[in-house]
Amino acid sequence: MALIGSTGRPLGQNASQPAAGASPYIKDATLQTFAADVLEASREVPVIVDFWAPWCGPCKQLGPALEKAVNEAKGALRLVKVNIDENQEIARQLQIKSIPTVYAFKNGQPVDGFMGAIPDSQIKAFVETLIGPGGGHGGDDHAAEVLAMADSMLAAGDVGEAAQAYGHVLQDQPGHPKAAAGLAKCYLKSGDLERARTTLQLVRPDDAGDEAVRAVEAELKLREQAASVGDAGGLTAKLAADPNDHQARYDLALALDAKADREGAIEMLLELVRRDRKWNDEAARKHLVTLFEAMGATDPRTLAARRKLSSILFS
Repeated sequence: MALIGSTGRPLGQNASQPAAGASPYIKDATLQTFAADVLEASREVPVIVDFWAPWCGPCKQLGPALEKAVNEAKGALRLVKVNIDENQEIARQLQIKSIPTVYAFKNGQPVDGFMGAIPDSQIKAFVETLIGPGGGHGGDDHAAEVLAMADSMLAAGDVGEAAQAYGHVLQDQPGHPKAAAGLAKCYLKSGDLERARTTLQLVRPDDAGDEAVRAVEAELKLREQAASVGDAGGLTAKLAADPNDHQARYDLALALDAKADREGAIEMLLELVRRDRKWNDEAARKHLVTLFEAMGATDPRTLAARRKLSSILFS
């Protein structure tokens, strides 16, 4: 069976859209997204591909049943829907002769399939052969899988899909700290600080110390502080006129961070610590600590900046 070659689009990029129902586990694919949404994605979890068309009566019966089974698996596998009227090249390459036709992919290869509408009991058996009996029905392992998927989506810029995945975990496990933190990060990405703050309130008090939650709280604090500073250009000119204007240097660090130049902000704060570590009750060092918390302890920027800070403090 000839398979569609890679188009070079990273997994999760916005070129593909969620299928009807807005499930994080279901997508509509095109020729441009098939390689990423099916071949690449099937290296993580099994992917079921449903070839259908709007005029096909049995497709209308099978499609919702497949979607229900995939949603009930809660991330143990995914469903990709291909409208053959709009994607005839995919149908040609995969030799689709009639619809509905369903293929299952693992590790980039087709491993199972069937043609025609089948009863729910057979759909369940088909799914169980891919994930194992009883697999995918909640639990910490599947929550971790969905969170990993959501993190990848967010990193790739698929904020909407990531938010759906984080929300799905929160439906299954209300107050889950990493899911709440992830959803709050989605709101931060869209600039909605208030909803990000409200989302963090879903976390149970005993999970408030979770690293992911603290990171988002730190990011919120940084955004709020940045809103009060002036224009970076004016602050740069002010600092050039007087390199010992510590307030201008501090404000410029905040302004740079607001413009997504976190590295520039870190360098400004490190220089301020080097010039006067005690200035304003160690404001520069404390702000660096907030940045470290927002980025995470293992972020390369955190590690590099911590080394520089230690060198300055203990020189």
